[in-house]
Amino acid sequence: MKKLLFLLVLCGVLFAEEGVKKVVFDLTSGKLEAIEKKVLSGIAFNKTHYENQLEKLDVAVVIHGDAYKFFIKDLKNSPYKNDANLLKAHDQLGKRLIAMAKNYDVEFIMCESGMKSLKIDKNTLYDFVKLTPSSTIGLIDKQNDHFAYVPIH
Repeated sequence: MKKLLFLLVLCGVLFAEEGVKKVVFDLTSGKLEAIEKKVLSGIAFNKTHYENQLEKLDVAVVIHGDAYKFFIKDLKNSPYKNDANLLKAHDQLGKRLIAMAKNYDVEFIMCESGMKSLKIDKNTLYDFVKLTPSSTIGLIDKQNDHFAYVPIH
């Protein structure tokens, strides 16, 4: 029994990703300040922090609630077409989110269930957005892959 336990611990150590931290952000906020501070600035800060310690930070963002609007390429045919603040910030915000996905390797995952109820067509989303059947499934999957959970409400 002791040999089996030792073998299991050894395998865990051998296969653990050394120097890799993982976080999943549960993004439900529709506030521009939240996406600016917590997603755009916050993720960049956190990534840099761990890189300076010679560690890697894997980041995923599960999108649902009021946050859908930030990930739509063309707002004209969306439920958010009359959001004046969003329309004003949309172009710059979109460029920054694209850069975040590309340069910081952030995985953005959107809840399909909520999209259907809001009548958001998947073809209107930015190309970097992945879909999950529900936000709960997306969060369960990431947490079972050892991602730390951080809400952004």
